[in-house]
Amino acid sequence: MSRLFETRPGDDGLPGPQRRAAVIVLIFGTLMAVLDANMVNIALPTMARDLDIAPSRVVWITNLYQLVGAMSLLAFAAFSQVITRRRLYIGGMTVFATASLGCALTRDFEWLLLWRALQGLGAAAMLSIGPSLYRLIFPTRLLGSALGISAMVAALGYASGPSLGGLVLAIAGWPWLFALNVPIGIMVVLLAWRVLPKEAPRSGGFDFLGALLSALMLGSLVVAMDALAHEGGLLVFSALLMAGFASAWLFLRRQRRITHPLLPLEIFSSRRLSFAATVSGVVFVAQGLTFVCLSFLYQDVLGYSPLVAAGLFTPWPLVVMVVAPLAGRFADRFNPSLLASIGLGFAAMGLASLALLDAEADIADIVWRPALCGLGFGMFQSPNNRELLSNAPKSLSAIASGVLATVRTFGQSLGVALTGLVFAWDPQGVHVALWIGVGVILMALLISSWRIPITAATRREEGVGESSPGLK
Repeated sequence: MSRLFETRPGDDGLPGPQRRAAVIVLIFGTLMAVLDANMVNIALPTMARDLDIAPSRVVWITNLYQLVGAMSLLAFAAFSQVITRRRLYIGGMTVFATASLGCALTRDFEWLLLWRALQGLGAAAMLSIGPSLYRLIFPTRLLGSALGISAMVAALGYASGPSLGGLVLAIAGWPWLFALNVPIGIMVVLLAWRVLPKEAPRSGGFDFLGALLSALMLGSLVVAMDALAHEGGLLVFSALLMAGFASAWLFLRRQRRITHPLLPLEIFSSRRLSFAATVSGVVFVAQGLTFVCLSFLYQDVLGYSPLVAAGLFTPWPLVVMVVAPLAGRFADRFNPSLLASIGLGFAAMGLASLALLDAEADIADIVWRPALCGLGFGMFQSPNNRELLSNAPKSLSAIASGVLATVRTFGQSLGVALTGLVFAWDPQGVHVALWIGVGVILMALLISSWRIPITAATRREEGVGESSPGLK
Protein backbone atom coordinates (compact mmCIF):
# COMPACT_ATOMS: atom_id res chain seq x y z
CA MET A 1 0.00 0.00 0.00
CA SER A 2 2.87 2.40 0.77
CA ARG A 3 4.03 2.28 -2.87
CA LEU A 4 0.86 4.18 -3.82
CA PHE A 5 2.22 7.22 -2.01
CA GLU A 6 5.80 7.10 -3.29
CA THR A 7 6.95 9.68 -5.82
CA ARG A 8 9.17 8.61 -8.73
CA PRO A 9 10.81 10.79 -11.39
CA GLY A 10 8.39 11.44 -14.26
CA ASP A 11 5.26 10.67 -12.25
CA ASP A 12 2.11 12.50 -13.24
CA GLY A 13 -0.60 13.16 -10.66
CA LEU A 14 -0.08 14.64 -7.19
CA PRO A 15 3.14 14.24 -5.18
CA GLY A 16 3.04 11.19 -2.92
CA PRO A 17 2.28 12.87 0.43
CA GLN A 18 -0.57 14.95 -1.05
CA ARG A 19 -2.27 11.86 -2.42
CA ARG A 20 -3.17 10.62 1.08
CA ALA A 21 -5.43 13.50 2.11
CA ALA A 22 -7.12 13.64 -1.31
CA VAL A 23 -7.80 9.90 -1.24
CA ILE A 24 -9.38 10.21 2.22
CA VAL A 25 -11.98 12.58 0.73
CA LEU A 26 -12.74 10.17 -2.13
CA ILE A 27 -12.97 7.24 0.29
CA PHE A 28 -15.52 8.98 2.50
CA GLY A 29 -17.57 10.20 -0.45
CA THR A 30 -17.76 6.73 -1.97
CA LEU A 31 -18.46 5.12 1.38
CA MET A 32 -21.35 7.47 2.12
CA ALA A 33 -22.99 6.96 -1.28
CA VAL A 34 -22.62 3.17 -1.17
CA LEU A 35 -23.47 2.81 2.53
CA ASP A 36 -26.64 4.81 2.08
CA ALA A 37 -27.93 2.58 -0.70
CA ASN A 38 -27.10 -0.64 1.13
CA MET A 39 -28.33 0.36 4.56
CA VAL A 40 -31.64 1.25 2.94
CA ASN A 41 -31.74 -2.07 1.05
CA ILE A 42 -31.71 -4.05 4.28
CA ALA A 43 -34.44 -1.79 5.67
CA LEU A 44 -36.86 -2.14 2.74
CA PRO A 45 -39.07 -4.83 4.35
CA THR A 46 -39.25 -2.77 7.56
CA MET A 47 -40.02 0.44 5.66
CA ALA A 48 -42.72 -1.33 3.65
CA ARG A 49 -44.48 -2.28 6.89
CA ASP A 50 -44.01 1.09 8.61
CA LEU A 51 -45.17 3.10 5.59
CA ASP A 52 -47.89 0.55 4.72
CA ILE A 53 -46.83 0.09 1.09
CA ALA A 54 -46.38 -2.98 -1.11
CA PRO A 55 -42.92 -4.48 -1.85
CA SER A 56 -43.34 -3.57 -5.54
CA ARG A 57 -43.57 0.11 -4.47
CA VAL A 58 -41.04 0.19 -1.64
CA VAL A 59 -38.22 -0.81 -4.03
CA TRP A 60 -38.55 2.69 -5.49
CA ILE A 61 -36.91 4.07 -2.34
CA THR A 62 -33.80 2.37 -3.69
CA ASN A 63 -34.57 2.61 -7.38
CA LEU A 64 -35.30 6.34 -7.46
CA TYR A 65 -31.95 7.06 -5.81
CA GLN A 66 -30.21 5.03 -8.50
CA LEU A 67 -32.42 6.22 -11.34
CA VAL A 68 -31.86 9.93 -10.69
CA GLY A 69 -28.18 9.19 -10.47
CA ALA A 70 -28.16 7.29 -13.74
CA MET A 71 -30.07 10.09 -15.48
CA SER A 72 -27.62 12.78 -14.38
CA LEU A 73 -24.18 11.11 -14.27
CA LEU A 74 -23.22 11.96 -17.86
CA ALA A 75 -24.37 15.54 -17.41
CA PHE A 76 -22.38 15.96 -14.21
CA ALA A 77 -19.25 14.46 -15.76
CA ALA A 78 -19.44 17.00 -18.61
CA PHE A 79 -20.37 19.83 -16.24
CA SER A 80 -17.24 19.11 -14.18
CA GLN A 81 -15.16 20.27 -17.15
CA VAL A 82 -16.90 23.65 -16.97
CA ILE A 83 -16.81 24.28 -13.20
CA THR A 84 -13.91 21.85 -12.33
CA ARG A 85 -14.13 18.48 -10.64
CA ARG A 86 -13.20 19.91 -7.25
CA ARG A 87 -16.19 22.26 -7.11
CA LEU A 88 -18.59 19.64 -8.43
CA TYR A 89 -17.48 17.10 -5.82
CA ILE A 90 -17.91 19.58 -2.97
CA GLY A 91 -21.32 20.69 -4.27
CA GLY A 92 -22.45 17.09 -4.61
CA MET A 93 -21.52 16.25 -1.04
CA THR A 94 -23.37 19.36 0.21
CA VAL A 95 -26.57 18.36 -1.60
CA PHE A 96 -26.23 14.75 -0.44
CA ALA A 97 -25.91 15.70 3.24
CA THR A 98 -28.80 18.18 3.05
CA ALA A 99 -31.10 15.64 1.39
CA SER A 100 -30.11 13.04 4.00
CA LEU A 101 -31.45 15.37 6.68
CA GLY A 102 -34.71 15.67 4.73
CA CYS A 103 -35.04 11.88 4.49
CA ALA A 104 -34.46 11.54 8.23
CA LEU A 105 -37.17 14.04 9.11
CA THR A 106 -40.01 12.95 6.81
CA ARG A 107 -42.56 10.19 7.47
CA ASP A 108 -44.46 10.53 4.18
CA PHE A 109 -43.66 8.12 1.33
CA GLU A 110 -43.96 10.72 -1.43
CA TRP A 111 -41.78 13.25 0.40
CA LEU A 112 -39.28 10.51 1.15
CA LEU A 113 -39.04 9.78 -2.57
CA LEU A 114 -38.41 13.47 -3.28
CA TRP A 115 -35.55 13.66 -0.77
CA ARG A 116 -34.16 10.38 -2.11
CA ALA A 117 -34.12 11.91 -5.58
CA LEU A 118 -32.08 14.84 -4.28
CA GLN A 119 -29.77 12.41 -2.52
CA GLY A 120 -29.31 10.65 -5.85
CA LEU A 121 -28.33 13.94 -7.49
CA GLY A 122 -25.72 14.64 -4.84
CA ALA A 123 -24.30 11.14 -5.03
CA ALA A 124 -24.22 11.32 -8.84
CA ALA A 125 -22.21 14.54 -8.76
CA MET A 126 -19.56 12.80 -6.65
CA LEU A 127 -19.59 9.37 -8.30
CA SER A 128 -19.57 10.74 -11.85
CA ILE A 129 -16.03 12.05 -11.40
CA GLY A 130 -14.69 9.74 -8.67
CA PRO A 131 -12.70 7.41 -10.98
CA SER A 132 -11.29 10.36 -12.96
CA LEU A 133 -10.14 11.98 -9.71
CA TYR A 134 -8.16 8.82 -8.96
CA ARG A 135 -6.55 9.23 -12.36
CA LEU A 136 -5.85 12.90 -11.58
CA ILE A 137 -4.37 12.09 -8.16
CA PHE A 138 -2.29 8.98 -8.98
CA PRO A 139 0.40 8.44 -11.64
CA THR A 140 -0.45 6.33 -14.65
CA ARG A 141 1.77 3.47 -13.55
CA LEU A 142 -0.46 2.96 -10.48
CA LEU A 143 -3.87 3.34 -12.14
CA GLY A 144 -4.94 -0.30 -11.74
CA SER A 145 -3.87 -0.36 -8.10
CA ALA A 146 -5.60 2.96 -7.40
CA LEU A 147 -8.82 1.67 -8.94
CA GLY A 148 -8.39 -1.40 -6.77
CA ILE A 149 -8.60 0.93 -3.77
CA SER A 150 -11.79 2.40 -5.21
CA ALA A 151 -13.31 -1.06 -5.61
CA MET A 152 -12.16 -2.05 -2.12
CA VAL A 153 -13.79 1.06 -0.60
CA ALA A 154 -17.04 0.37 -2.44
CA ALA A 155 -16.88 -3.20 -1.16
CA LEU A 156 -16.34 -1.93 2.36
CA GLY A 157 -19.53 0.07 1.97
CA TYR A 158 -21.36 -3.01 0.73
CA ALA A 159 -19.89 -5.08 3.56
CA SER A 160 -20.64 -2.69 6.39
CA GLY A 161 -23.84 -1.24 4.94
CA PRO A 162 -26.16 -4.17 5.66
CA SER A 163 -24.58 -4.84 9.05
CA LEU A 164 -24.68 -1.19 10.06
CA GLY A 165 -28.22 -0.93 8.72
CA GLY A 166 -29.29 -3.98 10.69
CA LEU A 167 -27.64 -2.60 13.83
CA VAL A 168 -29.37 0.77 13.44
CA LEU A 169 -32.72 -0.95 12.90
CA ALA A 170 -32.15 -3.05 16.02
CA ILE A 171 -31.61 -0.03 18.29
CA ALA A 172 -33.40 2.84 16.50
CA GLY A 173 -35.79 3.60 13.63
CA TRP A 174 -34.99 3.65 9.94
CA PRO A 175 -34.76 7.51 9.80
CA TRP A 176 -31.40 7.21 11.56
CA LEU A 177 -30.04 5.44 8.48
CA PHE A 178 -30.16 8.85 6.80
CA ALA A 179 -29.32 11.05 9.77
CA LEU A 180 -25.87 9.46 10.08
CA ASN A 181 -24.82 11.10 6.81
CA VAL A 182 -25.24 14.68 8.02
CA PRO A 183 -22.28 15.22 10.40
CA ILE A 184 -19.93 13.12 8.26
CA GLY A 185 -20.95 15.07 5.16
CA ILE A 186 -20.11 18.38 6.82
CA MET A 187 -16.62 17.15 7.75
CA VAL A 188 -15.95 15.80 4.24
CA VAL A 189 -16.95 19.12 2.63
CA LEU A 190 -14.53 21.04 4.85
CA LEU A 191 -11.67 18.63 4.12
CA ALA A 192 -12.37 18.47 0.37
CA TRP A 193 -12.19 22.25 0.10
CA ARG A 194 -8.61 22.08 1.39
CA VAL A 195 -7.10 19.03 -0.30
CA LEU A 196 -8.75 18.18 -3.63
CA PRO A 197 -6.54 19.18 -6.60
CA LYS A 198 -7.37 22.38 -8.44
CA GLU A 199 -7.56 22.60 -12.22
CA ALA A 200 -8.46 25.14 -14.86
CA PRO A 201 -12.06 25.00 -16.14
CA ARG A 202 -12.67 24.25 -19.78
CA SER A 203 -13.63 27.15 -22.02
CA GLY A 204 -16.91 26.87 -23.90
CA GLY A 205 -20.51 26.29 -22.94
CA PHE A 206 -22.44 23.38 -21.45
CA ASP A 207 -24.83 21.27 -23.51
CA PHE A 208 -28.03 21.75 -21.48
CA LEU A 209 -30.26 20.28 -24.21
CA GLY A 210 -27.98 17.25 -24.45
CA ALA A 211 -28.22 16.82 -20.67
CA LEU A 212 -32.02 16.89 -20.87
CA LEU A 213 -32.09 14.39 -23.73
CA SER A 214 -29.71 12.00 -21.95
CA ALA A 215 -31.85 12.15 -18.79
CA LEU A 216 -35.03 11.45 -20.79
CA MET A 217 -33.32 8.60 -22.63
CA LEU A 218 -32.07 6.81 -19.52
CA GLY A 219 -35.05 7.58 -17.29
CA SER A 220 -37.68 6.53 -19.82
CA LEU A 221 -36.12 3.12 -20.32
CA VAL A 222 -36.02 2.32 -16.59
CA VAL A 223 -39.51 3.66 -15.81
CA ALA A 224 -40.86 1.76 -18.83
CA MET A 225 -39.91 -1.51 -17.17
CA ASP A 226 -41.64 -0.49 -13.95
CA ALA A 227 -44.80 0.35 -15.92
CA LEU A 228 -45.19 -3.33 -16.85
CA ALA A 229 -45.76 -4.09 -13.16
CA HIS A 230 -49.05 -2.19 -13.11
CA GLU A 231 -52.45 -2.86 -14.59
CA GLY A 232 -52.75 -1.32 -18.02
CA GLY A 233 -49.00 -0.77 -18.04
CA LEU A 234 -48.38 -2.16 -21.53
CA LEU A 235 -49.56 1.06 -23.16
CA VAL A 236 -47.46 3.18 -20.81
CA PHE A 237 -44.51 0.84 -21.36
CA SER A 238 -44.79 1.23 -25.12
CA ALA A 239 -45.04 5.02 -24.90
CA LEU A 240 -42.05 5.30 -22.56
CA LEU A 241 -39.99 2.91 -24.66
CA MET A 242 -40.68 4.98 -27.76
CA ALA A 243 -39.81 8.15 -25.85
CA GLY A 244 -36.56 6.59 -24.69
CA PHE A 245 -35.48 5.54 -28.17
CA ALA A 246 -36.53 8.89 -29.67
CA SER A 247 -34.51 10.73 -27.02
CA ALA A 248 -31.53 8.47 -27.72
CA TRP A 249 -31.70 9.23 -31.45
CA LEU A 250 -31.96 12.98 -30.86
CA PHE A 251 -29.17 12.86 -28.27
CA LEU A 252 -26.73 11.03 -30.55
CA ARG A 253 -27.63 13.29 -33.47
CA ARG A 254 -26.91 16.37 -31.37
CA GLN A 255 -23.62 15.02 -30.00
CA ARG A 256 -22.29 14.64 -33.54
CA ARG A 257 -23.05 18.26 -34.45
CA ILE A 258 -22.15 20.56 -31.57
CA THR A 259 -18.74 21.97 -30.62
CA HIS A 260 -18.79 20.94 -26.96
CA PRO A 261 -20.88 17.77 -26.76
CA LEU A 262 -22.02 16.31 -23.47
CA LEU A 263 -20.62 12.94 -24.59
CA PRO A 264 -17.87 13.15 -27.24
CA LEU A 265 -18.63 10.07 -29.31
CA GLU A 266 -15.02 9.64 -30.39
CA ILE A 267 -14.39 8.19 -26.96
CA PHE A 268 -16.04 4.98 -28.22
CA SER A 269 -13.58 4.62 -31.09
CA SER A 270 -11.64 2.36 -28.74
CA ARG A 271 -13.14 -1.12 -28.95
CA ARG A 272 -11.64 -2.00 -25.58
CA LEU A 273 -13.41 0.92 -23.91
CA SER A 274 -16.70 0.11 -25.63
CA PHE A 275 -16.55 -3.54 -24.59
CA ALA A 276 -15.72 -2.59 -21.00
CA ALA A 277 -18.65 -0.18 -20.80
CA THR A 278 -21.08 -2.71 -22.28
CA VAL A 279 -20.01 -5.56 -20.01
CA SER A 280 -20.11 -3.31 -16.94
CA GLY A 281 -23.68 -2.23 -17.67
CA VAL A 282 -24.89 -5.81 -18.09
CA VAL A 283 -23.12 -7.03 -14.94
CA PHE A 284 -24.64 -4.32 -12.77
CA VAL A 285 -28.15 -5.22 -13.92
CA ALA A 286 -27.53 -8.55 -12.21
CA GLN A 287 -26.00 -6.94 -9.13
CA GLY A 288 -28.86 -4.45 -8.67
CA LEU A 289 -31.38 -7.26 -9.00
CA THR A 290 -29.53 -9.57 -6.63
CA PHE A 291 -28.94 -7.10 -3.82
CA VAL A 292 -32.65 -6.31 -3.56
CA CYS A 293 -33.61 -9.98 -3.83
CA LEU A 294 -31.29 -11.02 -1.02
CA SER A 295 -33.04 -8.72 1.48
CA PHE A 296 -36.32 -10.54 0.82
CA LEU A 297 -34.68 -13.97 0.49
CA TYR A 298 -32.96 -13.78 3.87
CA GLN A 299 -35.85 -12.18 5.76
CA ASP A 300 -39.12 -13.25 4.11
CA VAL A 301 -38.14 -16.67 2.72
CA LEU A 302 -35.56 -17.87 5.26
CA GLY A 303 -37.12 -16.00 8.19
CA TYR A 304 -34.05 -14.25 9.60
CA SER A 305 -34.13 -10.92 11.43
CA PRO A 306 -32.77 -7.76 9.73
CA LEU A 307 -29.60 -7.97 11.83
CA VAL A 308 -28.90 -11.61 10.90
CA ALA A 309 -29.82 -10.91 7.27
CA ALA A 310 -27.30 -8.08 7.29
CA GLY A 311 -24.63 -10.50 8.47
CA LEU A 312 -25.49 -12.88 5.64
CA PHE A 313 -24.83 -10.08 3.14
CA THR A 314 -21.36 -9.51 4.49
CA PRO A 315 -19.32 -12.37 2.91
CA TRP A 316 -19.91 -10.98 -0.59
CA PRO A 317 -18.34 -7.52 -0.13
CA LEU A 318 -15.75 -8.78 2.36
CA VAL A 319 -14.33 -11.08 -0.30
CA VAL A 320 -14.45 -8.21 -2.82
CA MET A 321 -12.40 -6.12 -0.37
CA VAL A 322 -9.67 -8.75 -0.42
CA VAL A 323 -9.80 -9.70 -4.10
CA ALA A 324 -10.35 -6.33 -5.85
CA PRO A 325 -7.01 -4.70 -4.90
CA LEU A 326 -5.15 -7.87 -5.93
CA ALA A 327 -7.06 -8.00 -9.20
CA GLY A 328 -6.20 -4.34 -9.79
CA ARG A 329 -2.49 -5.04 -9.35
CA PHE A 330 -2.66 -8.06 -11.68
CA ALA A 331 -4.54 -5.94 -14.24
CA ASP A 332 -1.50 -3.63 -14.43
CA ARG A 333 0.54 -6.66 -15.58
CA PHE A 334 -1.78 -9.17 -17.27
CA ASN A 335 -4.72 -9.18 -19.70
CA PRO A 336 -7.52 -7.34 -17.83
CA SER A 337 -10.24 -8.80 -20.06
CA LEU A 338 -9.19 -12.34 -19.22
CA LEU A 339 -9.15 -11.59 -15.50
CA ALA A 340 -12.59 -9.96 -15.70
CA SER A 341 -14.03 -12.90 -17.64
CA ILE A 342 -12.74 -15.43 -15.13
CA GLY A 343 -14.38 -13.35 -12.43
CA LEU A 344 -17.71 -13.45 -14.25
CA GLY A 345 -17.53 -17.23 -14.35
CA PHE A 346 -17.24 -17.35 -10.56
CA ALA A 347 -20.03 -14.76 -10.23
CA ALA A 348 -22.39 -16.88 -12.34
CA MET A 349 -21.71 -19.93 -10.16
CA GLY A 350 -22.27 -17.88 -7.01
CA LEU A 351 -25.61 -16.46 -8.18
CA ALA A 352 -26.77 -19.91 -9.27
CA SER A 353 -25.94 -21.30 -5.83
CA LEU A 354 -28.03 -18.52 -4.20
CA ALA A 355 -30.94 -19.27 -6.52
CA LEU A 356 -30.83 -22.90 -5.36
CA LEU A 357 -31.28 -21.99 -1.67
CA ASP A 358 -34.42 -23.37 -0.03
CA ALA A 359 -36.28 -22.42 3.15
CA GLU A 360 -34.53 -25.15 5.16
CA ALA A 361 -30.98 -23.91 4.56
CA ASP A 362 -28.93 -23.09 7.66
CA ILE A 363 -26.36 -20.32 8.01
CA ALA A 364 -23.39 -22.62 7.33
CA ASP A 365 -24.97 -23.61 4.02
CA ILE A 366 -25.61 -19.98 3.08
CA VAL A 367 -22.43 -17.99 3.75
CA TRP A 368 -20.19 -19.61 1.13
CA ARG A 369 -22.61 -18.69 -1.67
CA PRO A 370 -22.39 -14.87 -1.40
CA ALA A 371 -18.64 -15.30 -0.76
CA LEU A 372 -18.36 -17.02 -4.17
CA CYS A 373 -20.24 -14.08 -5.72
CA GLY A 374 -17.78 -11.72 -4.04
CA LEU A 375 -14.83 -13.62 -5.52
CA GLY A 376 -16.33 -13.23 -8.98
CA PHE A 377 -17.27 -9.57 -8.70
CA GLY A 378 -13.93 -8.71 -7.06
CA MET A 379 -12.00 -10.31 -9.93
CA PHE A 380 -14.20 -8.54 -12.48
CA GLN A 381 -14.48 -4.97 -11.28
CA SER A 382 -10.92 -3.56 -11.03
CA PRO A 383 -9.63 -5.06 -14.32
CA ASN A 384 -12.77 -4.01 -16.21
CA ASN A 385 -12.64 -0.47 -14.82
CA ARG A 386 -9.00 -0.23 -15.83
CA GLU A 387 -9.89 -1.33 -19.35
CA LEU A 388 -12.44 1.47 -19.62
CA LEU A 389 -10.44 4.31 -18.09
CA SER A 390 -7.03 3.47 -19.55
CA ASN A 391 -8.35 3.43 -23.11
CA ALA A 392 -9.73 6.97 -23.04
CA PRO A 393 -7.52 9.99 -23.80
CA LYS A 394 -6.53 11.74 -20.60
CA SER A 395 -8.30 14.91 -21.74
CA LEU A 396 -11.55 12.89 -21.70
CA SER A 397 -10.92 11.11 -18.40
CA ALA A 398 -13.82 12.92 -16.69
CA ILE A 399 -16.14 11.81 -19.51
CA ALA A 400 -14.85 8.22 -19.29
CA SER A 401 -15.48 8.34 -15.55
CA GLY A 402 -19.03 9.52 -16.26
CA VAL A 403 -19.56 6.68 -18.74
CA LEU A 404 -18.34 4.17 -16.16
CA ALA A 405 -20.60 5.57 -13.45
CA THR A 406 -23.58 5.85 -15.81
CA VAL A 407 -23.50 2.27 -17.10
CA ARG A 408 -23.04 1.00 -13.55
CA THR A 409 -25.89 3.01 -12.05
CA PHE A 410 -28.19 2.58 -15.06
CA GLY A 411 -27.60 -1.16 -14.92
CA GLN A 412 -28.36 -1.26 -11.19
CA SER A 413 -31.54 0.76 -11.78
CA LEU A 414 -32.69 -1.64 -14.47
CA GLY A 415 -31.94 -4.55 -12.15
CA VAL A 416 -33.99 -3.06 -9.30
CA ALA A 417 -36.86 -2.21 -11.69
CA LEU A 418 -36.74 -5.77 -13.03
CA THR A 419 -37.00 -7.07 -9.46
CA GLY A 420 -40.06 -4.91 -8.87
CA LEU A 421 -41.58 -6.28 -12.07
CA VAL A 422 -41.01 -9.89 -10.96
CA PHE A 423 -42.46 -9.15 -7.50
CA ALA A 424 -45.54 -7.53 -9.05
CA TRP A 425 -46.22 -10.64 -11.11
CA ASP A 426 -45.31 -13.01 -8.27
CA PRO A 427 -44.84 -11.60 -4.73
CA GLN A 428 -42.97 -14.81 -3.85
CA GLY A 429 -40.78 -14.68 -6.95
CA VAL A 430 -37.39 -14.20 -5.28
CA HIS A 431 -35.91 -17.37 -6.79
CA VAL A 432 -37.25 -16.51 -10.24
CA ALA A 433 -35.56 -13.11 -10.06
CA LEU A 434 -32.28 -14.70 -8.97
CA TRP A 435 -32.31 -17.10 -11.93
CA ILE A 436 -32.85 -14.10 -14.21
CA GLY A 437 -29.72 -12.63 -12.61
CA VAL A 438 -27.79 -15.80 -13.48
CA GLY A 439 -28.86 -15.44 -17.11
CA VAL A 440 -27.76 -11.81 -17.19
CA ILE A 441 -24.31 -12.69 -15.81
CA LEU A 442 -23.89 -15.43 -18.41
CA MET A 443 -24.72 -12.88 -21.10
CA ALA A 444 -22.02 -10.58 -19.72
CA LEU A 445 -19.55 -13.47 -19.68
CA LEU A 446 -20.24 -14.20 -23.34
CA ILE A 447 -19.64 -10.56 -24.33
CA SER A 448 -16.52 -10.33 -22.17
CA SER A 449 -15.06 -13.48 -23.70
CA TRP A 450 -15.24 -11.94 -27.18
CA ARG A 451 -12.88 -9.13 -26.19
CA ILE A 452 -10.09 -11.28 -24.71
CA PRO A 453 -8.18 -11.73 -28.02
CA ILE A 454 -8.73 -8.05 -28.91
CA THR A 455 -7.13 -6.96 -25.64
CA ALA A 456 -4.33 -9.51 -26.01
CA ALA A 457 -3.51 -8.31 -29.53
CA THR A 458 -3.35 -4.62 -28.62
CA ARG A 459 -1.27 -5.37 -25.51
CA ARG A 460 1.24 -7.28 -27.64
CA GLU A 461 1.51 -4.25 -29.93
CA GLU A 462 2.02 -1.92 -26.95
CA GLY A 463 4.22 -4.27 -24.92
CA VAL A 464 2.74 -6.35 -22.11
CA GLY A 465 2.48 -4.39 -18.86
CA GLU A 466 3.05 -1.07 -20.63
CA SER A 467 0.66 1.87 -20.73
CA SER A 468 -1.88 1.96 -23.52
CA PRO A 469 -2.04 4.89 -25.96
CA GLY A 470 -4.99 6.24 -24.04
CA LEU A 471 -2.74 6.75 -21.05
CA LYS A 472 -0.04 8.61 -22.88
